[in-house]
Amino acid sequence: MKLPKFLMADNSNYPEDLFVVHTEFPRFILNVEEEDVEWLDTIEESDEDATNEINSLIEKAFAFCDEEIEKYEEEDEE
Repeated sequence: MKLPKFLMADNSNYPEDLFVVHTEFPRFILNVEEEDVEWLDTIEESDEDATNEINSLIEKAFAFCDEEIEKYEEEDEE
Protein backbone atom coordinates (compact mmCIF):
# COMPACT_ATOMS: atom_id res chain seq x y z
CA MET A 1 0.00 0.00 0.00
CA LYS A 2 1.28 3.44 -0.89
CA LEU A 3 0.59 6.07 1.75
CA PRO A 4 0.25 9.79 1.12
CA LYS A 5 3.17 11.86 2.38
CA PHE A 6 0.89 13.87 4.70
CA LEU A 7 -2.36 12.97 6.45
CA MET A 8 -4.78 15.18 8.37
CA ALA A 9 -5.89 13.87 11.75
CA ASP A 10 -8.05 14.86 14.66
CA ASN A 11 -8.99 13.19 17.91
CA SER A 12 -12.08 13.46 20.09
CA ASN A 13 -9.84 13.55 23.18
CA TYR A 14 -8.32 16.79 21.85
CA PRO A 15 -11.21 18.45 19.98
CA GLU A 16 -9.52 21.83 19.76
CA ASP A 17 -6.39 20.41 18.10
CA LEU A 18 -5.66 19.48 14.50
CA PHE A 19 -2.79 17.21 13.52
CA VAL A 20 -0.74 16.55 10.40
CA VAL A 21 1.01 13.18 10.18
CA HIS A 22 4.13 12.91 8.01
CA THR A 23 4.38 9.27 6.88
CA GLU A 24 7.86 9.25 5.36
CA PHE A 25 11.24 9.35 7.11
CA PRO A 26 11.57 11.18 9.38
CA ARG A 27 8.02 10.47 10.51
CA PHE A 28 6.36 12.98 12.78
CA ILE A 29 3.04 14.27 14.06
CA LEU A 30 2.53 18.01 14.00
CA ASN A 31 0.01 19.57 16.35
CA VAL A 32 -1.02 22.51 14.16
CA GLU A 33 -2.77 24.48 16.91
CA GLU A 34 0.11 24.25 19.40
CA GLU A 35 2.83 24.22 16.71
CA ASP A 36 4.41 21.25 18.45
CA VAL A 37 6.12 18.28 16.76
CA GLU A 38 6.32 14.71 18.04
CA TRP A 39 9.03 12.74 16.23
CA LEU A 40 8.36 9.05 15.56
CA ASP A 41 11.86 8.39 14.18
CA THR A 42 15.23 9.19 15.71
CA ILE A 43 16.92 11.96 13.78
CA GLU A 44 20.29 13.63 13.95
CA GLU A 45 20.01 17.41 14.09
CA SER A 46 23.74 17.96 14.38
CA ASP A 47 24.38 19.45 10.95
CA GLU A 48 22.84 22.48 9.29
CA ASP A 49 21.56 20.52 6.27
CA ALA A 50 19.52 18.21 8.50
CA THR A 51 18.11 21.18 10.40
CA ASN A 52 17.16 22.91 7.14
CA GLU A 53 15.49 19.73 5.85
CA ILE A 54 13.53 19.32 9.08
CA ASN A 55 12.38 22.95 9.00
CA SER A 56 11.37 22.52 5.37
CA LEU A 57 9.30 19.41 6.16
CA ILE A 58 7.51 21.21 8.98
CA GLU A 59 6.76 24.18 6.70
CA LYS A 60 5.39 21.76 4.08
CA ALA A 61 3.20 20.14 6.74
CA PHE A 62 1.72 23.54 7.65
CA ALA A 63 1.21 24.36 3.95
CA PHE A 64 -0.52 20.99 3.42
CA CYS A 65 -2.83 21.73 6.34
CA ASP A 66 -3.69 25.18 4.97
CA GLU A 67 -4.45 23.71 1.52
CA GLU A 68 -6.68 20.99 2.97
CA ILE A 69 -8.61 23.46 5.13
CA GLU A 70 -9.11 25.65 2.06
CA LYS A 71 -10.58 22.66 0.19
CA TYR A 72 -13.01 21.92 3.03
CA GLU A 73 -14.08 25.56 3.19
CA GLU A 74 -14.66 25.64 -0.59
CA GLU A 75 -16.81 22.49 -0.34
CA ASP A 76 -18.87 24.08 2.44
CA GLU A 77 -19.54 27.13 0.27
CA GLU A 78 -20.99 25.03 -2.54
